[in-house]
Order: sequence, then structure tokens, then C-alpha cells
Amino acid sequence: MEDIHQDPFPPLHGPSPPPTASVDFPPHFRCPISMELMQDPVTISTGVSFERANIEKWFFTYNKKTCPATMQTIVNFDITPNYTLKRLILSWKMKESCSSTSLLPSSSMEYHDVVADLLKNIESSPFKASSLKKLRLLMAVDDVAAVGAKPVFVRVNGFEILVRIVTQVAICECSDFANFEACEEALGVLSQFPFSKTEKPFELLSEPEAIKSMAIILQRGSIEGRFYAMEMLQQISKKGYDWNSLTKHQIIDLFKSILELASDEIIKKASAIKTMDSSTITQCRYGTLFSSALELLIEIMESSKKSRLLSIEAGAVCVMIDLLPDSNRSKCEKILYILKLLSECAEGRSAMGEHTMGIATVTKKMSISNTATKIGMKILWYICSYHPSERVLEEMMGCGTVKKLLGILNGDGSSSTKEKAMKVMKLHGSFWRRFPCFPYEYRDYLKLINQ
Repeated sequence: MEDIHQDPFPPLHGPSPPPTASVDFPPHFRCPISMELMQDPVTISTGVSFERANIEKWFFTYNKKTCPATMQTIVNFDITPNYTLKRLILSWKMKESCSSTSLLPSSSMEYHDVVADLLKNIESSPFKASSLKKLRLLMAVDDVAAVGAKPVFVRVNGFEILVRIVTQVAICECSDFANFEACEEALGVLSQFPFSKTEKPFELLSEPEAIKSMAIILQRGSIEGRFYAMEMLQQISKKGYDWNSLTKHQIIDLFKSILELASDEIIKKASAIKTMDSSTITQCRYGTLFSSALELLIEIMESSKKSRLLSIEAGAVCVMIDLLPDSNRSKCEKILYILKLLSECAEGRSAMGEHTMGIATVTKKMSISNTATKIGMKILWYICSYHPSERVLEEMMGCGTVKKLLGILNGDGSSSTKEKAMKVMKLHGSFWRRFPCFPYEYRDYLKLINQ
């Protein structure tokens, strides 16, 4: 299978449109900052959508506190993917690409024939990727849905056919390039269909073999295939998939696939990009995949304590700590939240304490935002409240954690964060006070809070 490091950054859904300079695209597809067609639209708290890389640069590189479009003062810097707008842009791009070809049939009867013929070829031919790619392009165009191509696809058992192709990667342990390519294209077709928990696609994609295949694609697929697999896993997760239905081995393998994807060097570097040049624009898709991996981890870990324990067994604590130093603000907050979830378990707290840079890294990244401070304080509270070893307490003194706690007590943070810092100081302040490096000016203050 084509290695991700050699991937020529293919478009997420089908061929690229003609250069935007020669295409008159709808004005609401234009990023208010760059005035160019958006590829990864996100929405901020004012309700305005921007290209992700542009607005992240505005907030986190230039440290602007206003909305670039309305100039309103921003308090909440959360960035939310605008999937509806992205799908509209992809649909428009597909129409532009197809307008000069004969891909789109001219009548509803022809749509039925085209879909039926493509599915017939997919079932009978050993070379399925070409027909699957045509089917994916056909499904991506909104006009096709209007005349009934998607309902036709459902009636001719298209879901069953495609999921069988997807599961071949899991069934055939030594899948060749053709199987991988077919699986990726099949996932690309399936990604065009939103579905509910009661519908057939959810049932089929929830089978352990389908989950295993998508996990394998996350590990060994092309960048496009990884996007499709991640999109489908997120979709079934958001629809309420019971991750506890997987066996211990299956869920650990899935965690390892997601963690390996997040640890990929290209993806890891892209997640920390703050400048805006041509290479950043292309690598932005890697950063999006990194964010999706973190979001999927959160969704699975939040589902049960069992899932958190298995993620720890899969190495989640070490991977998250290793990713934390180079992460930008939005990624940092997600990683800290994952570490917070893991710190709720004794095994997670133990792994945090045993990692040579765990507590130091969390302490350092707490300063990146108020949200990071709040989450980081919860992590420290969990570690300090459940009988930490003297070595851990000494490490907190040496790496600046104690100084951080004292700063929180005297700062302008939230009352709940201050309360946790106060409780930690009451628990262990007498131990830390013995160290010569304990700030002299706080020795009397420590006596007061212990009264």
C-alpha cells in the first residue's frame, strides 16, 4: 500500500476543481481572511466560518482577540468544524469537475442504469477500484441524489456489497494492494451516506470485521483512505456505537491503530504548524486527521471505564505525553483532556507518574490557555489525591508544579481550579515546604491555608 510519506496529497473527495482564479465560486464558500475557496471550513463563536489554517494563525500566531469578519471581541476561542459547508463545497467542486465530462447521466432512468452497472462490475471484476472510484464521484454530486441515485443504490443492496469489500482487508490477513485500494474506495462511497443507528449501514459497519478493517486502513492506508476510515469510525461512534461490544483484543488493536496514526511524524508535525505558506496549506489535511484521531479517542474513552483501561494498556498515556510538547493550543487542550480521562483510573495515574516527563510536560502546557489550566489542574488533583509516591512529589517540586499551584492560588483563575490547588497544597504543602527551593515568601502563607 502506498506509504503516507510518499502520498502526493490527493484531494479528499475526487479530483480537484479547476484553479480558483478562473472559477467564479459562490461567495459564501470564500474565506473572509484569504478570500480564497475554503478547503477545511470551521466556525468560531461569532457564527462566521473561516479556513481552519487561516483562523488558527489569526488566533494562535498573531494572538488576535477579535473576529476577523465582524471585529467583535472574542472570549471563546473554540473552533468547530463546519461539516455542512464542507460537504456543500465538495459537492460544488465535484460538479465543476464533472461538468466537462460524461460522468453524470442525463436522466433518472440512466442514473439507475449507471449505479446498477457499476455495482455489477464491482461484484464481478477482480479489479474493483476503478468502478468504485466512479461510484464515489457519482454519489458526491447533490444533483444525483435529487433524481434518485442514492435510493437506487440502497435498493440494489449497495451497502452490503461495499461492506463485503471493506471486510476483505480484515478477513485476508495478507491483503494485497488491490484489496487495500478497493477497501479505501468503498469507504469513500460509504462516507457519502449519513445514517442513523437504526439503519442498515450502521448495522453492517458495526461488525467486528468492518471495525478491524478500518483500523488496518488507519495504520497502513493512504492519506485519503485514512480520512475515509476515520470519518466512518467517527460517524458510528457519534451514533452511539457500543465500543464495549468489541473483545479486549479488538479494542486494543483499534486503540493502537489510532495512536499509531497520531504518532506519525508527518501528522504530528502538521498538528503544530502555525505559519501559513504553500506547504502548510497542503499539510493542513494532516493536521485535520490528527485532530480527528484525538476526537475519536475522546469519544471511545468517554464511553466507559473499561475503554480507558484498555487504552492505557495500548500505551495511550505515553503517546499523549510525547505528543503534548509540540501541540498547538487546540490540540493541546484535547490531549490534556485525554490525559484527564486516563488520570481518573489508578492505572492512568501510575503511568503518568512513571513517565519521566509526564508531570513536567503537563505543568508546562497548562499555561497555554485558561482551558488548559483548568484541565491540567484536574490531572494534578487526581495524581495528588490518591497517595502519590515521594518520588512524584519530589518531581513536582523540581519541575515547577508547586510554583504553578501557588501561582494559581494567587491568580485570577476559576474558583473550582483554585479550590483544587488549595486542597493539593493542604495535602502536601508540609512535604514541599521542607525543600530549600520552596519560595520563601509563601512559607507563612502555607501555614495560613493549613489552619
